[in-house]
Amino acid sequence: MNDASREETGAECLLRPGNTNCGGCGMSTGLTMLGRALAGEHYSLVIPACCGIVTAGAFPTTAYGVPVVASTFASSPAFASGVAAVNGLNPDEDEKRRHVICWAGDGGTYDIGIATLSAAAERNENLLYFCYDNEIYGNTGGQRSSATPAAAKTTTTPGGKGERKKEIIEILAAHRIPYAATLSIAHPEDFRDKVRKALAISGFRFFLIHAPCPTGWKTEPADSIELVSLAVRSGVFPLYEVFDGVNYRINAEPDGTDPARYYERQKRFSGQEVDLQAVRTSSASRISRLRQLAGLSGHQFA
Repeated sequence: MNDASREETGAECLLRPGNTNCGGCGMSTGLTMLGRALAGEHYSLVIPACCGIVTAGAFPTTAYGVPVVASTFASSPAFASGVAAVNGLNPDEDEKRRHVICWAGDGGTYDIGIATLSAAAERNENLLYFCYDNEIYGNTGGQRSSATPAAAKTTTTPGGKGERKKEIIEILAAHRIPYAATLSIAHPEDFRDKVRKALAISGFRFFLIHAPCPTGWKTEPADSIELVSLAVRSGVFPLYEVFDGVNYRINAEPDGTDPARYYERQKRFSGQEVDLQAVRTSSASRISRLRQLAGLSGHQFA
């Protein structure tokens, strides 16, 4: 079957049926959207310790439709750099470009893997890095990470996390990489367009996906898409791009939705005082800053 036939029939998918993922898993939806955006492309995945590497299932079967390398928790960008180097030494006979993709959770990105992430970004390795951000260590018991938002209850912050969420896009932008962007599974067209755009760019490209985890967020699986939609509409999770670390573009303008609607749907924020006014102020401030940066770049909106 040729590439065109695969794209038309869906016979070869990145995420196959029979995987071990939970219902309503944002990572699963993200993988499905990524596979659709990469239809017809040649690529492989490097996945560190996270829910994504458990997805494959038990040996000798796999739920992935492409070659996958399992890396140590801290080292997916280092492993991927090696894969890319070997690809460069062994070009495809049909001369098609092969993409190397890191697929990691927030634990392997914000925390444990940030050293090798920073190193690969500083070297401008020719990689695509996707962080599916479910805001906890979902595969090891639901502990807090530096991606966990303030006031969220986790197994290690039962009274609610006291610190704010780390700004990972700003950290990567400071490396002056060619491209960084946020993605939402509630905006599939934006998701596909950004991935396709990144495929035409060489160097290190970074994506942050807002990926709900019903188990950790204490939400209903059927609510996952609506939750991340509320996050975009309220400004809690803005959709934007950063080119060369300095040029910003906003992809979706918040519609005035109160962030309280996003927080109230998640039991991880129940049972303790959540300063919703502080959330509103923070969200508005973030959007205002993005508008200013996008205005300086000359293209405020996509």
